[in-house]
Amino acid sequence: MKKTARLLKSKRDEVIDLWEKEVLQQVKAAPSTNKIALHDHVPNILDDIIEILNRHENTDDYLNDEKIHHIEENSLEHGRHRATSPNYTVDQIIHEYMIFHNVIIKVLHKNDITEESLFHLIKCSIDKAMLNSVTSFTESIQEMQSKLIGTLAHDIRNPLAAARMAIEMMNFESGKERLEKVKKMSYNSVNKAIDLIEGLLDSITVKAGEGIMLSFSEMDINENIQTVYEEACEVFSEEIILDKTDEPINGTFDGTAVRRLLENLITNAIKYGHSEKPVVIKIKNEEEWLNISVHNHGEPIPVEKQEGIFTFLHHGKQQREKKLKSYGIGLTLVKMVAEAHGGTVALRSEVGFGTEFHVKLNKHSNVPGKTRTLLNTEA
Repeated sequence: MKKTARLLKSKRDEVIDLWEKEVLQQVKAAPSTNKIALHDHVPNILDDIIEILNRHENTDDYLNDEKIHHIEENSLEHGRHRATSPNYTVDQIIHEYMIFHNVIIKVLHKNDITEESLFHLIKCSIDKAMLNSVTSFTESIQEMQSKLIGTLAHDIRNPLAAARMAIEMMNFESGKERLEKVKKMSYNSVNKAIDLIEGLLDSITVKAGEGIMLSFSEMDINENIQTVYEEACEVFSEEIILDKTDEPINGTFDGTAVRRLLENLITNAIKYGHSEKPVVIKIKNEEEWLNISVHNHGEPIPVEKQEGIFTFLHHGKQQREKKLKSYGIGLTLVKMVAEAHGGTVALRSEVGFGTEFHVKLNKHSNVPGKTRTLLNTEA
């Protein structure tokens, strides 16, 4: 077995290259995955198998080898990674492992190694890895679905709470102008809740690597921004300043998604900012880009937390003076929406400055219609 281990180690790159070539030809989702992401943990699984072969003279006791646990860890990570790669399915993961097994056997046959017990060990190791990958893939998809649905369900509370508040504020004695303003606020909030419910239904069918469904249309987004600002001023007691002009901001947007993006940034700014200093929203309209920045004063986000703060499965743990939960999936949504609009999101968080999120949206990168976002799997 040590002879086989030495052979596989010397042929490691050949095995991986053959595997990659056949996977790209036979697995439907593979061509849309970059080379580094495609390999992910497969070379590590091969290294684990080589190490097991190197540690044993026979195949009787290999299942008790601690190296099996490394195969388990790497295969679990492989499944989780495939869950965040677009278009992968369980059958495609199984197909990847079948190709992996066949390539190893092909290389061994080519080098005159035909011992059946050895092939059995390799098959058992790969089968174990395949089972773990499929399990973690399925669990990760379920977790993504749960988080997306949970986020949408949570966000539905905001417009419904605003609508309820507006209804409670309706008073004929306040005058017609005030009454019309409150009615409009209530109407807009209910409409927004309906749009979010549609998104909730879409999220039930989420697949690997997919995020929320967006519906783009040509519009003036300025009114949506103004509505979010006015609702925030009604809901929060902290001072909120909006710096923008009244000029139209025309482009192709998903209005509901942009509202949610801004709501999440404002909510985070209120939660983690200094309660006695204002949250400042700046809107800058350029020919191609819409720039949105939200700034709060307060303790900065620790540098080690900043890198993964937008990543889907990232779980922040910092606690702030108000004893509130850390930045959560709302920032994942912010990045998804920004990137779906052909844009970016950047973070600046420093002592003495506070925290500012700066979002750039390309006003003309999309055409009207529905499209599903991709998940953020890298910082």
